[in-house]
Amino acid sequence: MTELIEIADHLYALPVTSFTAARDEAARGCDDKALAAQVKKLRKPSVAAAAINLLVRRESERIDEVLSLAAALREAAEAMDGDELRALTRQRRQLTHALASSARALARTEGTPLTSATTDQVEQMLNAAMLDPVAADVLRTGLVVVAFTATGVGSLDPAAVLAVPSSVGTRAVPVAAPAPDLHAVPDTDEIRRARLEEAVASVASTLSAAEADLAAAEQAASDSDAERLRIADELDAARRRVADLEEEADRIETDAADAADARDEAAAAVADARSALNVAQRALDAGV
Repeated sequence: MTELIEIADHLYALPVTSFTAARDEAARGCDDKALAAQVKKLRKPSVAAAAINLLVRRESERIDEVLSLAAALREAAEAMDGDELRALTRQRRQLTHALASSARALARTEGTPLTSATTDQVEQMLNAAMLDPVAADVLRTGLVVVAFTATGVGSLDPAAVLAVPSSVGTRAVPVAAPAPDLHAVPDTDEIRRARLEEAVASVASTLSAAEADLAAAEQAASDSDAERLRIADELDAARRRVADLEEEADRIETDAADAADARDEAAAAVADARSALNVAQRALDAGV
């Protein structure tokens, strides 16, 4: 880990409200002017990015477990059928939602509560990390400066979202949770409201996931109905074609029987004519 990454790791572990002052102080404390300039250029993270960086440090073991599971699931996905993939998608959604809820709770303890929209951004980053191994490595650095999503068309560009792009491959230093304040007044109106907001966000996220599943199921049912109607139309057309062919075969068979009868009659006539010709020829020969 380079000195720049070490400094960045410390800075991005701080509450986002303290970042700018701490960064400028760190830059002033650098003896190396080039390093000081690099530190001074470190970007302040967005609220969502700060929440992810905090989650990675406070829940490092949990993040590792989930991302390791995601890697195993990605490898197994190619061999899965539709039902298994849908179950996998639901499992991934549950994991990312649980982690996003943890990030929201941690951010609140840091004095930067997340809105529902920001929590959605956190969940999108977690989902991207579960789908894209590059995004997973980006997440683990704890140096994210802007929210990102899974594009579905390629891997994430670390330079676009990291404070120090060369940090990919390193991991944020875990940070223990602060000791609880025993003198804090528990369950104030503000805390209760925050809990209610979190509960509402959780239910809303669950509803959104259920609605997405319903929409997918309805689309699948619609596609199946369309396919069923197409096959039924093709089957009807095939049946009509078979009936036409059978009718044509009957006609041809009748024509063939008539032709055979006509052939037999013609052959008998030819035989009779030949016999008459032979008789006439013998009579002629006898007269001579």
